Amino acid sequence: MQHFPVFMAVKGRRIVLSGGGDAAIAKLRLLLKTEACIEVYAPEAEPEVVAWAEQGLLKLYRRGIEATDVMGAVLAYAADEDDLLDARLVAFALEARVPHNVVDNLEDSAFITPAIVDRDPVVVAIGTEGAAPVLARSIKADLEARLPSSLGFLTRVGRSFRHAAEQLPFGRKRREFWGDYYASVGPQSYAKGGEGAVAPALAQLLADHLTATPRKGHVDFVGSGPGDPDLLTVRARRALDAADVVIHDRLVTPAILDLARREAMIIDAGKEGFGEATPQADIDAMIVKHAKKGRHVVRLKSGDPAVFGRLDEEVEACEAAGVSFAIVPGITAASAAVAAIGQSLTKRGRNSQVRLLTGHDVKGFADHDWRALARPGEVAAIYMGKRAARFVQGRLLMHGCDPATPVTVVENASRPDQRVLSTTVAEMEPALTEADMNGPALTFIGLAPRHAVVQARELQEAML
Repeated sequence: MQHFPVFMAVKGRRIVLSGGGDAAIAKLRLLLKTEACIEVYAPEAEPEVVAWAEQGLLKLYRRGIEATDVMGAVLAYAADEDDLLDARLVAFALEARVPHNVVDNLEDSAFITPAIVDRDPVVVAIGTEGAAPVLARSIKADLEARLPSSLGFLTRVGRSFRHAAEQLPFGRKRREFWGDYYASVGPQSYAKGGEGAVAPALAQLLADHLTATPRKGHVDFVGSGPGDPDLLTVRARRALDAADVVIHDRLVTPAILDLARREAMIIDAGKEGFGEATPQADIDAMIVKHAKKGRHVVRLKSGDPAVFGRLDEEVEACEAAGVSFAIVPGITAASAAVAAIGQSLTKRGRNSQVRLLTGHDVKGFADHDWRALARPGEVAAIYMGKRAARFVQGRLLMHGCDPATPVTVVENASRPDQRVLSTTVAEMEPALTEADMNGPALTFIGLAPRHAVVQARELQEAML
């Protein structure tokens, strides 16, 4: 992020603009929506600018801008459409330490003006750092269509009611009240009875919330998928948006955690195979403790919570404590990894079943039906299998597996730093050790990357 978005207080403060042509008009149409004192400096000005001045919407000075004009302003705009005149304003602004913008000149601007969706006092700013203004306008048009014209009025009514709403406890209860107002009660009362119906409906809603029985805590066991935020389910996003507490495992990516409410308590309860770990009993107790306090808890797990996520133990802890829960499935690593190599987990004529295995369990390296796994055409997806690679290799060869059986390891499936290692059972060690994979990896026995996918990846790497 090269430009940090802020909302600057401009009420009653001076904004100066140099220029009176088309570029100035475009910028002034936006600035006139504010409560700032706007001053325009232009020896020649278009009739529209003159009309605004005659209406008292801005002050028009029929001369070029000077250094003293910029001093004390909150913002300065260069809209002369002349490089020398624009550079002159920039010099004045730098001297006076006033943030400046040169219209259509990103490099010489100290700030940029975003595309804006105006539902005053709700304002949505859309910026692309100058890279894609057409995209910004497209997003603006989409939001304009989505946000009702009544939103500004509903927000102003809500603002006048904030003091009364402080009767509700801070946190979840107050948040639910405002959620009901903006999502249903406010728009519905406005649609049925117009502006006059909104305030009474809001007062009744507050009375209902003040007398309502407090909601009990709840736990959502949420699968965050393999790491790409775009693969997160809609239901998972909603749970994160509503959570008071998020308890996550080590493999949940920062991009997923960023989707949680900023006010939510974020707790790292990570585990690492053969390394440091939060004891499962402590995690169970933590989940129950926060739910018992009436909080909405999201237990966030990488992939799908029902696949090697110790879900049953945590659910049983909730059941024993009388805490309600729900399970929100996620895309498991095997699905993301097999997509990355252009294959499917099952194929008619090849395998009618697929095995999801773990490389190690609480006792160490996990044992499996190696004779069945060694048969031709079998497909297995091994989770947490990097450290167990030599053990798996030895067991497969010992039980008659063809040494040429393909093995594919996908590290960081679906993420920007995804890597694919293609080898065989005979070579999986030392190949895996030499690859030095540090991220979460899934090992496929019996699958190789599809040739077209390999070609596409090689072409992409060559272009970097």
